[in-house]
Amino acid sequence: MAVHLRLMRFGRHKRPFYRVVAADSRMRRDGRFLEVVGTYDPLKVTDKASFKHDRVLDWLSKGAQPTDPVRALLRRTGILQEFYASKSKKGASSPTDATSIAASESGSE
Repeated sequence: MAVHLRLMRFGRHKRPFYRVVAADSRMRRDGRFLEVVGTYDPLKVTDKASFKHDRVLDWLSKGAQPTDPVRALLRRTGILQEFYASKSKKGASSPTDATSIAASESGSE
């Protein structure tokens, strides 16, 4: 199941309000979803977007793909940078461990 983080529209005519949801990519925009992970109110002057920080990072680590508007919101709030930083830290430790294991094996023979 491909999961996307996307906007789900609420509000009345010309007064949009969005929920940021984790949803199966095959479901409709306003259809069934797995979890609400945040909100976005484009009409507010300040603090337009709010997220459940830990849940967004959890979904991203599980492979959920944010849509372009959600990606922009995550970038603006700094969550996306934090995710990529934590991802690069994990990736940096793995090759070092693999290199040290390979070096120790070749040195012992």
